[in-house]
Amino acid sequence: MSSLEIYALIGASGTGKSHHAPALAHQLNIDYIIDDGILIRGHQALAGRSAKRERTRFGAVKRAIFSDPEHAREIREKLAEIQPDKLLILATSQRMAETICHRLGLPSPGRYISIQEVASPEAIETALSIREKENRHVVPLPTFAIKKDFPGYLIDPLRSFFSRPSPQNPRLEVERSIVRPIYSSLGNFFIAENVLTELVEHIASTVPGVYKTTKVEVLSNTHKVILNVELVLTLERELLQTLKQAQQEIKSRMEFLTGFYLDKVNVTARKLHLESGKKEPPD
Repeated sequence: MSSLEIYALIGASGTGKSHHAPALAHQLNIDYIIDDGILIRGHQALAGRSAKRERTRFGAVKRAIFSDPEHAREIREKLAEIQPDKLLILATSQRMAETICHRLGLPSPGRYISIQEVASPEAIETALSIREKENRHVVPLPTFAIKKDFPGYLIDPLRSFFSRPSPQNPRLEVERSIVRPIYSSLGNFFIAENVLTELVEHIASTVPGVYKTTKVEVLSNTHKVILNVELVLTLERELLQTLKQAQQEIKSRMEFLTGFYLDKVNVTARKLHLESGKKEPPD
C-alpha cells in the first residue's frame, strides 16, 4: 500500500469530526474512513470494534489508537485485502493520527485537515455542548449497520444531504447514527437488573388487561440484548391485543428511560387472573 494516500481529520473530542467525516470523504473522493477503531466504507463497517463500546474512557482511548494487537491486525488484514488508494483517519491530534498509522503499518498522513476547516465555530460549539450535556456521539454509519455492534445503546438516525457536482445526482444522502456510549466521565455505567425488572413491572402495569408481571429475564451478550417478560392477564380485552401493546410499550419506554437498544422483547401470557374469587388456572 505504498501508493496509499492518508488524510487525517483533526479535532478535539466532541467537536463533530464523525458528523463531518462523510461529507469530507465525499469531497476528497475517499471511500474508506477509520473512526474510533472501526474501518468504514459507505454504510458498512468492514472491520474493527468501536471505542464507544468500551466501559471506561481510558479503554476507549486505547481502542481508538489500536493498542490491542489483535484489533490492529484485523484492520491491517482488511486493508491489505481491499487495497484502498485513499483513507481518511479521524483523530484528536496529529500525534494520535501518526500513532494509528504506525500501529496499522501505514504511511504517515500526507495531509492534516483541522475540524475548523470543515465546520463553522457555531457548529463546533453546538457539538461540544451536546457532547457535554447529553453524552451523545455520532458514528458515520446508518442505524441498521451498527445495531448489532452497539447492543445496549440508544441509537437514533441522523440524515444529512450534501450537494454533488453532477447535475444528474444533485444530492448525496449520508446517514449517521447517534449513540450514547457505555462509558461516561464518571466511569463505568450500569443499571442493576432489579431496577430493570421494576421498570418493566411498572410499564406493564399501565397496559389495560395486564394484572401483574411474574418474571423479567434480561439476556445480553456482545451482539444482543433481549428481554423475556411473563405476565398475568385479565379478560377485560382480547389477550393478543394486550400482549402486543405490552410488548410495544415495554420496548419503547425501556429504550427511552434507560438509553438501551433492545433487540427483542418477548412477552408471554403465563396465567389468567379471573375475577369474583375464581382461581387462576394452574401453570
